[in-house]
Amino acid sequence: MSDSKRGKGRLVAEKRYGAASAKKTSGSKPRKSGGSGTPRKPAGRKRARTKSRPKRKGLFGLIQTLLIWIYKLIWRLTVRVSILAALVLGAAVLVEYASLPDYNQLLDGRAKGSVTLRDRNGEIFAWRGDQYGGAVTAQSVSPYLKNAVIATEDKRFYSHVGVSPRGIASAVRINLSEGRGPLSGHGGSTITQQTAKLLCLGVEYDASVWKNEAEYVADCRRSSLARKAKEAVFALAMEVKFTKDQILSIYLNRAYMGGGAYGAEAASQRYFAKPASDLTAPEAAILAGLLTAPSTLAPTANIERSQARAATVLRLMREQGYISVQEERTAQANPATLSDVAEARAGGYFADWVMASGPEFFTSKTTEDIDIRTTLDQRIQAAAEGAMKQVFSDKVKEGSKAQAAIVVMSSDGAVRAMVGGRKTNVSGLFNRATQAKRQTGSAFKPFVYATAMELGYSPLDTVVDEPLCLNIPGSGEWCPKNYTNEFYGRVTLVDALKQSLNIPAVKVSESVGRKLVQRVATDFGIDSELIDTPALALGASESTLLEMTGAYAGILNGGSSVSPYGLVELRRKGDPNPMMEATGGIGERVIREEAAHSLVYMMEKVLTEGSGRRAQLPDRPAAGKTGTTQAARDAWFIGFTADYVAGVWMGYDDNTPLRGVTGGGLPAEIWRETMIRVHEGLPVNQLPKLEPVPQRQQQAPAPEQTEPQRRENVLQQVLRDLLGGGN
Repeated sequence: MSDSKRGKGRLVAEKRYGAASAKKTSGSKPRKSGGSGTPRKPAGRKRARTKSRPKRKGLFGLIQTLLIWIYKLIWRLTVRVSILAALVLGAAVLVEYASLPDYNQLLDGRAKGSVTLRDRNGEIFAWRGDQYGGAVTAQSVSPYLKNAVIATEDKRFYSHVGVSPRGIASAVRINLSEGRGPLSGHGGSTITQQTAKLLCLGVEYDASVWKNEAEYVADCRRSSLARKAKEAVFALAMEVKFTKDQILSIYLNRAYMGGGAYGAEAASQRYFAKPASDLTAPEAAILAGLLTAPSTLAPTANIERSQARAATVLRLMREQGYISVQEERTAQANPATLSDVAEARAGGYFADWVMASGPEFFTSKTTEDIDIRTTLDQRIQAAAEGAMKQVFSDKVKEGSKAQAAIVVMSSDGAVRAMVGGRKTNVSGLFNRATQAKRQTGSAFKPFVYATAMELGYSPLDTVVDEPLCLNIPGSGEWCPKNYTNEFYGRVTLVDALKQSLNIPAVKVSESVGRKLVQRVATDFGIDSELIDTPALALGASESTLLEMTGAYAGILNGGSSVSPYGLVELRRKGDPNPMMEATGGIGERVIREEAAHSLVYMMEKVLTEGSGRRAQLPDRPAAGKTGTTQAARDAWFIGFTADYVAGVWMGYDDNTPLRGVTGGGLPAEIWRETMIRVHEGLPVNQLPKLEPVPQRQQQAPAPEQTEPQRRENVLQQVLRDLLGGGN
């Protein structure tokens, strides 16, 4: 059968096995096709022809074509926009990269310096300002701290490029699920982004632009889409310029960690009194945990809350493989606690007072790190705080709003302890020891008798306690009365003081001259304005507890004025030479030593026989004076031993009268409890007193020639008549 019409196609066998099977036949020659001399090429498998899909016609085909065109257009635009965005982003990153300062310049980011306060023995007891313990690196800190920070703040820190889209998306989802805005609450920021925010995206503080530093910081912390975009660009630039460990190091040095501490080293010293390189796992967990809310989670603010947060950090560290299960169990069972110094938090009121009394440019507004040595004695401070707590716990009704303040100082005015209110271990609160001006009541009377002693009166001189009315110009008749509403007739000056009789005090004050009493009180250190009326003798003027205690110190030291002080030396950190030294201490003499010692004798009787019996100490002599103002709005007890002077005030901040409280009551008990603790273990020393000779004293000499108005014999005679006639 002819195959001319079918063509000379390949045999079926050839199609199946190919030309290779023919070559296997030995000695065979290539076949010729149709007598032709050209060998046939082995034909490969022919491609199957694909039939083109017929184009759809009609409306559906038109829509399909349009959609394909739109898709291709969008794809092309997306590619072009992406390329353009990448170029813009790259340019922005390069601009930020060029503006980034050197790595070492970014470690200390404080706007202000720090103040470290030390007690009389050189031990640190308080910090103020922005504390910075020194530069640390990701390699120099404890591995526990490094891992705790990464586990808590950014577990993919070493794998992302500075921005984590996954983290941002997760944060947005959580915020929306909790009913907040997408950028409110969880931020999804990486450590690099947080560091960028700490650097305020490269914007430095400018006093001409911002009202204050707080406004500048608030602007740095605000969140918006534009701000987030700029933050991302800044973070990418940091990733280009710095290594991961350098970025982490900047973060560890700049992050605020509560308690005024900036950076890991300052926080480690502040809370645990050790370098950041020595932190244990529980301690590192405390520091890493407070990064989310440093003020509220600071261990000095609430150690239990801080420990609870640390427990979560330890769990995260174990889940991410930084610590073993056993290490976590051990750490959870032994949570970190504050160091003794941090736990004590002694002398908050005292530290505030020292900061306020020093020059601002070296204290509250310093841009340098300052070290101040003070007069504080932490043992005495603890004694004063403990005494107040005990008396209020045992003797004051629960829920009472009554307040109290205590000052303890040496006779030269060196303040050893200060309690400005019932809340202790605090700072920044109203200090009732230095800021509250209150009427002094009978606590002022020693200055009346100091004036008399200086003019030659004897404690055994007498005055008549009897009804007395004086005409006060502009106020009318004034008739003072004793606290008991009784009159005791002729009494000695020492009896008048120990029983705190009012009429004898007024008579003595008017006799020696009111102006002279004002001068003596002022010279002793009472800087407050003293009224010029007969009521001066009864403490109608106002003063602070610090002023009054300092004035009593002048009586103890033999009659010289005293300026209370707390600052001993102020120097820049690392500088061996002080820039400032003590500005207080003993000043000029106010009254003769003999007069001061006679007054000490009189004031000792207040405790042994008079209104201050509840202040008597069990093992040593002491002297002092009670004070209660009109309507019992203020109650005082101020006194001294041979070693220390202490003052106590009690009252309400709103001037509400005290109920059943006088200076000889609770204030005397607080004073007694304080001084017992203060003198624990100290030898007994005798008071510098001068006992009067028990015989009739000579007529008191006239005032000095510098007071001519009191040299008029007629006026002197009138005043003698007021005293009851004779000595």
